[in-house]
Amino acid sequence: MPRFLLLLLLPLLLAATAAPAQTSPLNATLDGYEYPFPVHYLPLKLEGQALRMAYMDVPPTAKSNGRTVVLLHGKNFFGAYWRETIKTLAGAGFRVVVPDQIGFGKSDKADIHYSFHQLARNTRRLLDTLGVKQAVIVGHSMGGMLATRFALLYPETTEKLVLENPIGLEDYRVGVPFQTVDQAEATELKSTEASIRKYHATYYPNGYPAAHDQWLLPLAAQTKSPDFAKVARANALTFDMIYQQPVSYEFNRIKVPTLLIIGQADRTVVGKGLIKDPKTLAQMGQYPALGRRTAAQIKGAKLVEIPNVGHIPHLEAPAQFYKALLGFLG
Repeated sequence: MPRFLLLLLLPLLLAATAAPAQTSPLNATLDGYEYPFPVHYLPLKLEGQALRMAYMDVPPTAKSNGRTVVLLHGKNFFGAYWRETIKTLAGAGFRVVVPDQIGFGKSDKADIHYSFHQLARNTRRLLDTLGVKQAVIVGHSMGGMLATRFALLYPETTEKLVLENPIGLEDYRVGVPFQTVDQAEATELKSTEASIRKYHATYYPNGYPAAHDQWLLPLAAQTKSPDFAKVARANALTFDMIYQQPVSYEFNRIKVPTLLIIGQADRTVVGKGLIKDPKTLAQMGQYPALGRRTAAQIKGAKLVEIPNVGHIPHLEAPAQFYKALLGFLG
């Protein structure tokens, strides 16, 4: 290529390199989006519907200790965001099982009555199918509510319980105005990459890291798919599940060894945008106080507070998160 032509083209080539990659639409089950480990499927029949629950089952990469850890994702996430946690646990000798709950990730987006009891039962069914008799149950955000319900329903299966910035440490019905599933669905249908990005930015009090885009862009890509109506419906139904099914009154019933890992700068409130009263808003989502109150309710619970960290310690402060997690697992 002549030198002068190369000089003319160079700015265009550099611009093309710097431009963000266009995200192709992704359907309701994220087909075409590759997870960090092989994905398997558990067939389920719920409310007369044949459904598939996706999961990763990752063997230890170091000498096996014979123990299993189950990682339960949050509402605005999917199993893949546990990637580095999976690698760390597998490297410490654990088998790691990571389900996408029905309604999330690569699992089917069913139009059913969602309940934490049912999701816990599905997870127990998965463990039974895999031959896992006992496991450490780790839950982040909404996964913390599910992990709590799992430990209450299946204490014999729960070796230990770990709650990472769980939602549901307070009863949202007390301060968040009610909305119908139809209202929630209408809001979900308006989702765009910009609106999702604005919400995810609230998880990071120290500034949104570019690395988080890898977990945000697949969700944004679903908004461009003809399948998005299914996703929006499932999102609305699972929002209603969180709102209507608090676990905050039952922490004193937990009998298994429990660790709470709480990023102290987290102020997440499910349905925060619906709260109009500034005083109510200021009183909710106070994770430092909520973490201490919850730890006091669970007999023998250990609390690890991580200063100046928001809603996702395993992404924002992984070294501190792994130290707390592995120290507790022993």
